[in-house]
This record gives sequence, C-alpha cells and structure tokens, in this order.
Amino acid sequence: MKTREIHLDALDAAERSLPPNRPIYMLNLLRYRDEALYDDRPGERPCTGREAWRERYVPAFRRLAAGLPVQRVFFGSVLAKIVGPDGAQWHDAALNEYADFATFRSVVDSDAYRREAAPHRHAALDDFRLFALVKAM
Repeated sequence: MKTREIHLDALDAAERSLPPNRPIYMLNLLRYRDEALYDDRPGERPCTGREAWRERYVPAFRRLAAGLPVQRVFFGSVLAKIVGPDGAQWHDAALNEYADFATFRSVVDSDAYRREAAPHRHAALDDFRLFALVKAM
C-alpha cells in the first residue's frame, strides 16, 4: 500500500506512546516519482520527484524548522534491499534528530507546513514511510 500522508491520528498515537522530553529520530524511507506530480499547483516548473524533494521540499521544511532543535543525522541513497517484501524498494533514506516529538509535530502539524512544504512532498513521492525512533536506554 502506497502512502504519502501524515495523518493527525498517527501523530496523536505517536505522541501518546513516545516518551516526552526525550530526543527522537525520524526515519524516512523515500521512493520518488519519475516526474513530480503537482495536481494542485499547475504553475510549478516540471522536474523529477527527487528534484522536487531535494530542491523544493527540503528547503521549505528547513525554513519552517529554522531555529528549532532539529538536525540531519543521515541522508543517502538506498543501494540494495537485503530483507523486505517484494515491491518494497526505496530510493533514499533520511534520519533526522529532534529534541522531542513535540518539536517534530510543531513543524508538520502547522498550517505553514501544509501550505509550503507538504505540496512538494506529495508531488515528489510515489511512496514513503516515516518511523519515530528513540535510543534504547
């Protein structure tokens, strides 16, 4: 099943299950569209999904998160699947650290995010997964 949305109920459930006031790591698995699909923004210059992600989504996200305790830990290409179901192919993976889940949520649950960043995520991605992680104690 392909997914591109971050749903409010998933954010609520994560917030209830994650320890407050502890750093979290958000693991993103990304599969891009060959060509970005801007249904609701016909004026966008054509580009690949990867270009829409890297050149439009990431800068928009960084603007919205400016001044917040957010740091990129890793971003790179997925070169080989060792274990996983058929069809589970990813182009890139990203790992970002946030001071806590509230910091992450303050960005992705904002009107500015929905207006300035989310349209690029939707256009760029064919499929994606997002996992909230905490370090084992």
